[in-house]
Amino acid sequence: MARVAYQGTAGAYSHLACTQVFPEWEYLACDDFLSALDLVSGGFAERAMIPLENSTAGRVEEIYRLIPRTQLCVIAEHFEPVNHCLLALPGVSVEELKTVRSHPQALAQCHQRLLSMGLKAEAAVDTAMSARDLITRGDRTNAAIASSLAAELYGLDILQEQFQDVSGNTTRFLVFGREPEHSEYQSGIRYITSLLFSVRNMPAALYKALGGFATNGVNMAKLESYMDGGTMEASHFHLDIYGHPEQAHVRNALEELNYFASEVRILGSYPVHSYRKTTEFV
Repeated sequence: MARVAYQGTAGAYSHLACTQVFPEWEYLACDDFLSALDLVSGGFAERAMIPLENSTAGRVEEIYRLIPRTQLCVIAEHFEPVNHCLLALPGVSVEELKTVRSHPQALAQCHQRLLSMGLKAEAAVDTAMSARDLITRGDRTNAAIASSLAAELYGLDILQEQFQDVSGNTTRFLVFGREPEHSEYQSGIRYITSLLFSVRNMPAALYKALGGFATNGVNMAKLESYMDGGTMEASHFHLDIYGHPEQAHVRNALEELNYFASEVRILGSYPVHSYRKTTEFV
């Protein structure tokens, strides 16, 4: 059976994303992101499901330091809506609750709901672990904020769904594999291409490096800067663009990027996920 690795405890939102994209696969929980990527690099898993950014919490900083250190390819993207659920031991009512445990980010996203219910927040390592610990603790006054998958795995009751203060909270994942996919352009498919590049320490370096995308009509979906290698001498960038390198306008833009930038590396091209609005310019 094919296997996909993810960071977190069984029932985490990364685990949930794996079940949506690879419903018939085996899921391998890892202690950290690097371990999940290493399982793929070493051939023990075929894919790794890695969160890159969240619409509420922003980017996952650690991933930008790890991606340049791996030779894996990005073969897909996935957007997973975050549905925080208030979980409790079987038979427990809301009125019995006094404390709620979860990851600090989940607690922050449910802050107003917790205040309105008079519940005390307690930080945990991750959402799924807080759900799993409900069973071992056996405290009827304690609840957890986690996914519906965590409730199913650990036999917990869902007291309230969509417990977050603001709707629309979504996490974007990248799927990594050992070999590139979608290397050949197919007409009728909308693509995103992810790449890394560095700029020289010179005036207007970034402006010149990115100018080719504007002149060739290539839309940028995402641009993130990060420092890497323990030096402050050069800036590194993660760039997502709409299009495929085999398309003429994308190819021309990448040629200009290679002329002005250094260490350009294409991570992969992959079909645009259905979550993205169909009206986006491509």
